[in-house]
Amino acid sequence: MPVQSSLAANSAKHKEDTKQSVDKMALRVWIRMFACTQLVEKRVRKLLRKKYNTTLPRFDVLAQLDSSNGTLSMGDLSQRLMVTTGNVTGLIDLMEQEGLVERHPHPTDRRSTLVQMTALGEQLCSTAMPAHQEWIQEMLKGMTEDELSQLHQLLGKTKAAIAAREEQWEKKRTRAG
Repeated sequence: MPVQSSLAANSAKHKEDTKQSVDKMALRVWIRMFACTQLVEKRVRKLLRKKYNTTLPRFDVLAQLDSSNGTLSMGDLSQRLMVTTGNVTGLIDLMEQEGLVERHPHPTDRRSTLVQMTALGEQLCSTAMPAHQEWIQEMLKGMTEDELSQLHQLLGKTKAAIAAREEQWEKKRTRAG
């Protein structure tokens, strides 16, 4: 076998091995990210229930309302929570019964309803938010500030790459359909 074709064959094999290695690593990274998310979520759920007698979804609603000055439309809340409006409706029903939020008609859009935190919701949010931050800090205590910064940057890059691919897939789907 000539030397040049042997080099080309080795180069092609190396590229294929590298692609398989990257593909396997991508899956391993996804599994690791998912495992980390589950561990943190499990701990936060347990602490919210134990210390504040509330759930993570209720806390998430209050946090979203807090970040938008206490009021959001049901549609905006649904988008921010990344769940269906049906899921939000059921959750808001329960939170309204507990006195954490109240609904109001939208002043300019009759089809829309606004969700607003009550004083009780604000009280829960103002005490649970700092505790939540402390829990997360405690869970990530084994990492240096530089490591956390690097991880944050890499996860931002990951999120942007996934969002770009999702946009491409959506464009393809729209053109095909």
